[in-house]
Amino acid sequence: MLALATVALAAPAAGASDFTQIFSPNNGSVIPVPLIGIDPESGTTLGLIGAWLHHDAMGSIDRIVAPDVLHNSYFGWGLRGRVLAFPSSDTSWTVVAGAKQRVEHQLQLEYQSGITRTSTWSYSITAIDERTGTSRFFGFGNETSLNAQTDYTAEHMLLEGKVGWNISRLWQLAYLVHLRNEDVTMGLLPDLPSITTLFPNVPGVGTNHELLNRLMLIYDSRDNTVIPTRGVEAAIYGGLSSRGGLLNDSLYDEVGFDARGFVPFGSRTVLAMHTALHLLPTYQRLPFWAYSTIGGDQSVIGGPQPLRGFGEDRFTDVDSFSASVELRRIVAAMHIFASRVDLELAPFVDVGRVFPSLHTTPLTQLHRVYGFGTRAIARPFIVAYVDIGYGTEGSAAFSGINYIF
Repeated sequence: MLALATVALAAPAAGASDFTQIFSPNNGSVIPVPLIGIDPESGTTLGLIGAWLHHDAMGSIDRIVAPDVLHNSYFGWGLRGRVLAFPSSDTSWTVVAGAKQRVEHQLQLEYQSGITRTSTWSYSITAIDERTGTSRFFGFGNETSLNAQTDYTAEHMLLEGKVGWNISRLWQLAYLVHLRNEDVTMGLLPDLPSITTLFPNVPGVGTNHELLNRLMLIYDSRDNTVIPTRGVEAAIYGGLSSRGGLLNDSLYDEVGFDARGFVPFGSRTVLAMHTALHLLPTYQRLPFWAYSTIGGDQSVIGGPQPLRGFGEDRFTDVDSFSASVELRRIVAAMHIFASRVDLELAPFVDVGRVFPSLHTTPLTQLHRVYGFGTRAIARPFIVAYVDIGYGTEGSAAFSGINYIF
């Protein structure tokens, strides 16, 4: 829930096309921002963010420091801090840390270099240590019932590294390795049964490890990796996963395809499209959390895919297909601390399904979501969004930083 400055940046008066100097540098450097979060799984979160925006010599935002205090309906009061830094167009780093009164805590570190692919090598490293108490499991299949909804508590630790050889500005051959430790225990929410009650024998309950090695061939002609307005990014990949050893005690092998395209219509409108196919040709004794999933607002190559009218990981099975299209239109602009912030509106459609074998046709029995997004954009690095989608189980709202795809 990184709803950083979303409310404050997305509130120009109706019908206006430009606002000049809403905040002046002489008025102080900290923006108080309401934090409001409501989604199908995490309960209601209310709080206040103090967002400090730092500018470089050219006047662009190159760092955001944003502590907050919040209250969650499930886990009580919490404190959290964030630093998002962009030393150059080629480098970025992020630190997020926080905890609530009960159950949940989070520490996330990320560093990226070679983003523009103008050098021979690009690399990134991510470390995550978090405990969540609102994760859901509904069983396996594309038509699982809400009546089968269960809750579990997950202690999640991830160390991931990626190295890319930039064959040219457009082509990259990348190797990714991640080591994951997942500790799944009984759910603690008062109104839901625990996974240990309805699915006591599902593989993945308890402590499990995963070591994934993945090779990727990537084509990328986008004009910007964070706020693209034209071009294509397409990746094909294959990987091997084991329970901790390099190649012993195999969990699964994977193949997949992920593509995003951006077509401009004038200077204010972009048609954005995304599709992903994730297949596990062979697998054995696979933990439920390692299956393919759709649901929520996450789009990760080789990982969860969006379906913004449902909660995170709503549908789970061996393989998955998803596709999204949205029309991004800039409708207004304002200035905050001498930085231009664009307000973007984006109607969208998500479709997707999970399926149990390679013999299933991915384009049948698709779940559909229709929705509307509001985004605040501070170029060249910052996008804050609020997306609201409607599916067959009702509506869902999500907020965060960066485009979903």
